[in-house]
Amino acid sequence: MLGHCFIESGVGFITNTRATFRFARTPPPALTSNLIDEKTSPHYTLADLGENILARVLKEVLIPPNSPGIRADLLVQQETRLPRSVIRGMFDHDCVEIDGGLCDDPTVWIPGGAKVFLRYDSETRYKEKPKSHKSRIFDLIFEDEHLIIVNKQAGYLTVPTNAREKNTLVDAVRSHVNRGQSRGQPVAIVHRLDRDTSGLLVFAKNERVGVKIKDQFAERKPERVYVAIVSGKLAQASGTIQSYLATDKDLNQRSVKAGEDGKLAITHYSVVQSFKDATLVRVTLETGRRNQIRVHFAEQGNPILGDQRYEVADARHRFWPHRRLALHAEVLGFKHPVTGESLRFRVPAPKEFDRFCAVNSV
Repeated sequence: MLGHCFIESGVGFITNTRATFRFARTPPPALTSNLIDEKTSPHYTLADLGENILARVLKEVLIPPNSPGIRADLLVQQETRLPRSVIRGMFDHDCVEIDGGLCDDPTVWIPGGAKVFLRYDSETRYKEKPKSHKSRIFDLIFEDEHLIIVNKQAGYLTVPTNAREKNTLVDAVRSHVNRGQSRGQPVAIVHRLDRDTSGLLVFAKNERVGVKIKDQFAERKPERVYVAIVSGKLAQASGTIQSYLATDKDLNQRSVKAGEDGKLAITHYSVVQSFKDATLVRVTLETGRRNQIRVHFAEQGNPILGDQRYEVADARHRFWPHRRLALHAEVLGFKHPVTGESLRFRVPAPKEFDRFCAVNSV
């Protein structure tokens, strides 16, 4: 059984099952306690509304205990008969309360037995407020007028290849910066992560700022720390892997002798935890060549788990069934290209890493 009450357009109604009472601009004192019960709705009283009483709508809805429930926006639409766009805006303007707490998510499921309180102006066309970006491709970590820091999810390219793939990270970031518009300001790509690697990246909101950040990377100034799970055990608890990396005819990276058109690549590492047939390591990049971490560990017999390109057979592990690399860009630090402020961000490795460590620690 649902109980409702509201005041609208100078005439009030109290509805309880099929009984309806009508009163003029000021409700009789005898009806006031029925209109708003201060024991159950302590935040709202007629005195709170003052002269705005006639412009406000107050409605209390009790969801039957034996009901399976209903989605919040569907309930509000059912009770108000307002356009869906207005209903979404109501959640951003403190119009909906569920069991004593404000609700700002129109998709939340309201269970049976819950009490919903609606407080709104029937003449107002509530508009949605800009939301912090929610994307399956990235989590927004930091943003200002010059740059944006994101946590990339594994399984997505940073930028399209010659095949012009869609749903890449740069596409998603550009869409966010331009609030979903197909055209608008571009974003400058500073560095990249492999498709199956997760973690932190920075994008600039214009080329001038992008060049300044790239200059820091070229001078090896940014702090870049990864966590990885590699196959087997490492001979040393910490060390540095250094080589010259070149691209072969199959577009794979490999180490070559100095002077053979390779680029210097330097990788520092330390063991975090050793398992029977795998090792959790923390890796610090001094240089940032394509596939650098993957190649360096694969070439010494310890490929990253889940690698489908380098030492594939050894990269398989029964406790790593995931279609991604066991590689995550955990820390990113650099100087703000405009303010000069030191910025440092950290995003812990995804839950797949914790699960692997827990299973292997038994």
